[in-house]
Amino acid sequence: MEATAVIMATLMGISLAAASGFRVFLPPFLLSVAARLDIVWFLELDLVGTQFEFFTSTLAIVVLGIATVAEFAGFYAPWIDNALDTVATPASILAGVAMTAIVLEGTDPIIQWAVAIVAGGGVAATIQSATVATRSLSSTFTFGLGNSAVATGENVASVALTLIAILIPFISAFVVIL
Repeated sequence: MEATAVIMATLMGISLAAASGFRVFLPPFLLSVAARLDIVWFLELDLVGTQFEFFTSTLAIVVLGIATVAEFAGFYAPWIDNALDTVATPASILAGVAMTAIVLEGTDPIIQWAVAIVAGGGVAATIQSATVATRSLSSTFTFGLGNSAVATGENVASVALTLIAILIPFISAFVVIL
């Protein structure tokens, strides 16, 4: 992979990891669809014959799509949303690592996994921690009634950041920094 492609893939991976901090399943779902349709224009994301080949399979896309819908719906159910945060915290870190590792496929494995674990996992953990704190404050001060607004904001942030990361990753890096 050329240096420019590695930089773009790194920006994309970190941005997808940040989006995974908002919603665990949406970034993998949209990336799997984008990779399947070959619309990641700047990156030759050919996963055939790699450890991530399953990621673009029909089964993976269907399962990730169902999980995405279930996750979105679950965060609108009062009090269930707080329980989901317990599961979403470690899952978002894993998703952040996976998203970064997938888009860096083809680079030196040491670089791929070091960036995936440190940057991808770290960014996802940071964003997820902020969403947990926000939801906790909302639950405390609104008795859970304000959590739908929090969920909507997180959903919008995850969708927007994921789409920007896939389509124009150099812009998404600035969005993540802000």
